[in-house]
Amino acid sequence: MTENMLTDRAFTGTSPFGMVDHVTYAGALSFLRRPYSKDLTDSEVAIVGVPYDLAVTDRPGTRFGPRAIRQVSSKLAWNGGPWRWGFDPTEVLRVTDWGDVTLDNGRPDTIPDQIETQLDTLVASNARLLSLGGDHFVTYPILKAHAKKHGPLALLQFDSHSDTWREDGKRIDHGTMFFHAVQEGIIDAEHSVQIGIRSRNPETHGLTVLDADYMIETPVLEIIAKIEQVTAGRPVYLTFDIDCLDPSAAPGTGTPVCGGPSFQRAERILTELTGLNIVGADVVEVSPPYDHGEITALAGATVGLNILCLWAHAKQSSA
Repeated sequence: MTENMLTDRAFTGTSPFGMVDHVTYAGALSFLRRPYSKDLTDSEVAIVGVPYDLAVTDRPGTRFGPRAIRQVSSKLAWNGGPWRWGFDPTEVLRVTDWGDVTLDNGRPDTIPDQIETQLDTLVASNARLLSLGGDHFVTYPILKAHAKKHGPLALLQFDSHSDTWREDGKRIDHGTMFFHAVQEGIIDAEHSVQIGIRSRNPETHGLTVLDADYMIETPVLEIIAKIEQVTAGRPVYLTFDIDCLDPSAAPGTGTPVCGGPSFQRAERILTELTGLNIVGADVVEVSPPYDHGEITALAGATVGLNILCLWAHAKQSSA
């Protein structure tokens, strides 16, 4: 039996490279059927699930996001690689699915520290992390772990909400965490970009805001030039809140906002981000209980696939 004929390759595979030739509806699930392991010694990218949704302000369910994204990723099979890229990123990068962080929901006040502590260890492995949420609050402790290694980060945030609403205290809330990240110097506001925004917040806190109309109506290469100008070669953390997409393309999310871009538009922008130094990334706010036909989870998995392609492209370009 050849390598590609093995079932349950997440556990039985012997090579970290290449896609898997078996039916999409069977077998043990990992992201893109990557080998599952807690050992990241040789890994270049680690997939990490953060199944948390206690910070939501409306519909819950994103704790099931990592599972749903992994499940639907089994459908992302192709010959020769994703059609826009022309190569298979799993043939270029050693990608490991590390599994999910462990959380004690009986101690909700300690969950941010629980996430940060586990991410500290993963960031130290030198594998780049693609995290699967979870509500958008999880990006805050993930950012803190990355900033310890890279310093203040340029944030590239795809979102319908700014998530920078001011507050006097420090609540565990998926709408305020980037306000705190700016105040604490975790992200470098001057070199950060929010794109797709369509919920009113009069305060930008120094971030460059490219709203949904700009994202939809501006030529793609002009958008890319703007992002590259603002980020200015800094280490970039890319966070993709699935509610950046119009609800017609991503209904399975906690706080959908009409008037957003199609998936095609968002993907066109993602695939042109090859000039950025992306040191970490996440896909968040996929809420399967509100999904239809897995289209939101499929969008999330495809965003993750494109991020892997960005990293694979960077590796090939530097070779």
